[in-house]
Amino acid sequence: MFTPIERILDGEIAEGKAVKIRGWIYRTRQQGKLNFVVVRDASGVIQCAVKKGVVSDDHFEGATKALIESAVIVEGTVKKDARAHGGYELVASAFDVLHFSEIFPISKDQSTEFLLDVRHLWLRSRELTAVMRIKANVLAAIRDFCKQEGYFETTPPILTTSAAEGGSTLFELDYFGKKAFLSQSAQLHLEALIFSLEKVYAITPSFRAEKSRTNKHLTEYWHFEGEAAHVDNEGIMQFEERLLEYVCHRIAKENTKELAELGRDAKELAAVTAPFERVPYAEAIKRLQKKGVKIKDGDDFGADEEKLLTDDKTQPIFITHFPASMKPFYMKENPDGTANNHDLLAPKGFGELIGGSERETDLKTIEAKLEKAGEKLENYAWYLDLRRYGSVQHSGYGLGVERLVRWVCGLEHIRDATPFPRVINRAYP
Repeated sequence: MFTPIERILDGEIAEGKAVKIRGWIYRTRQQGKLNFVVVRDASGVIQCAVKKGVVSDDHFEGATKALIESAVIVEGTVKKDARAHGGYELVASAFDVLHFSEIFPISKDQSTEFLLDVRHLWLRSRELTAVMRIKANVLAAIRDFCKQEGYFETTPPILTTSAAEGGSTLFELDYFGKKAFLSQSAQLHLEALIFSLEKVYAITPSFRAEKSRTNKHLTEYWHFEGEAAHVDNEGIMQFEERLLEYVCHRIAKENTKELAELGRDAKELAAVTAPFERVPYAEAIKRLQKKGVKIKDGDDFGADEEKLLTDDKTQPIFITHFPASMKPFYMKENPDGTANNHDLLAPKGFGELIGGSERETDLKTIEAKLEKAGEKLENYAWYLDLRRYGSVQHSGYGLGVERLVRWVCGLEHIRDATPFPRVINRAYP
């Protein structure tokens, strides 16, 4: 039976108790007849003291020869040591090297591009390990919250013949001689599912062929999307703010150590509390103009504008009721020409996390908007059927998982919120 390192560091294992761990060498140094080998596993890192004469000669020789990233099994007794990382060390009685690593190519002060080239190895870093542990819990929290709220998880397709967000950012492919695309969004297919299940969601990859070089754009990302029957725009906003509060509080409570390792204050997440401020688009324009931004009604917000709107905020904010002319065909239009929609912006300039709206239910209105956009109605025939048979008020949202993780972890760039980032100049490794 192997003991996770985390249990030792948390003080769950009594001092002097014999344990067995397995992992990889994180650091190593030799001091005469004593080797100090820091070993990591998925849960943490601990120093192991490997002394000649205490372990067998071949085990001591192995500890001496083994380089960083060698795979090892260590048996020993737990000892408190304030000088050691985490306050504990393992006094080894056996040190078995499962695999002697070659010289590890990653060292200090290497370029971002090099680290991206060897991403498959850089994933072993403590920073990315912490991020991936938090991301796993973010996904678990989303699923748990949706279950509590009566939502069903569904599995919409990734291959599609229609565009949800406009044709300019579609990845096109040949599907057995026919034109198909990688999905930009599961929304349209989720809308079909509300007529049987009423409240549904999916967590799927989405693809956007946007030639954007920003710290918040990926060409492939994980998309958490939901749709709910008999819900208006305000109702879906209330769901979203409850969800965000739940996720932030859970991460603050359960991932305190990982947040600390990333330099993120868990108290800031624990303080996220619904309801969030609601700012109409027209008011947001005025706020930006007062800050000296040259912007007018009808202009969209970029990263700079989102930063100015949220720099002084400690809570997320909603921007609501954008001009309908700026938005896709499926958003409900109000009599004043605004869309019954919203964007949820993270505080302190981390940008948009969620976009959502009430959906248009009138068949003729949708057909007219599609034709105006130059779309062929036959490509949306199945979607238009949803307005012919039992159309009801409904609303939905889309949340970029990596954007949420970036904010929760306080990351500078979104690429570090996913194991193998896909951006416009990188699809390797």
